[in-house]
Amino acid sequence: MRIALTLDEDLPEDNDYLRALVEAGARRDEIVVMRPGDPIEGVFDGVVIAGGDDVDPTLYGREVRPDGNVKVDPGRDSIDFPVFENAWRDGVPVLGICRGLQVVNVARGGTLIQDLPSETPSEIKHKRPKKPNRRDHPVRVRPGTRLAQIAGSPEIDVNSRHHQAVDRPAGDFVVTATAPDGVIEALEARDGRWLVAVQWHPENLHDDVGSKRLFREFVEEVRRRGPKSQVSGTKST
Repeated sequence: MRIALTLDEDLPEDNDYLRALVEAGARRDEIVVMRPGDPIEGVFDGVVIAGGDDVDPTLYGREVRPDGNVKVDPGRDSIDFPVFENAWRDGVPVLGICRGLQVVNVARGGTLIQDLPSETPSEIKHKRPKKPNRRDHPVRVRPGTRLAQIAGSPEIDVNSRHHQAVDRPAGDFVVTATAPDGVIEALEARDGRWLVAVQWHPENLHDDVGSKRLFREFVEEVRRRGPKSQVSGTKST
């Protein structure tokens, strides 16, 4: 089994994404950490697209807002998009986190709000100082969705440190969670494949049952489907 985990170049090797996946049942040698500049080799059985800086607005047909505090990361774009597009083509499970939510939406034809404070001011502060395990605001979860089953509650409290968000959702997705001000906080695949993307950072919520279940169900789905990497002739770890 091979799970791709796309990360920023400067994130330490010992990080919460890896911890959450291992705690969920993945072996460390089954997780292929991919950073900007790494070659994309072989086939993956699951993909996690982690948080990071902003997606280049030109990828969804817009210019960078000069007043939007936009910090694009061409290196992450160059690895996140092809890794996701291969996963979508092959139908393998995908978990998107923060930037990962934005990547999957743009990759399938959706758009983003480049800067929430300047474009859609709100009483809710989505860009909070990094206190990883703090709950910053609630989100309302849509009943009957995969996320609702995982969360086990119609409303959950999440951490929040993003200044961008989904604007127009891609047609392949349904919105499965929103903040009280209407900001889209989660998407799922419309066709039922295992794709869950959230705007918050469940990897940091060490003591949260729903966050642990999200990673566990992702890993279990990857194992349930079996190693596509072996079927295709690519060596699996």
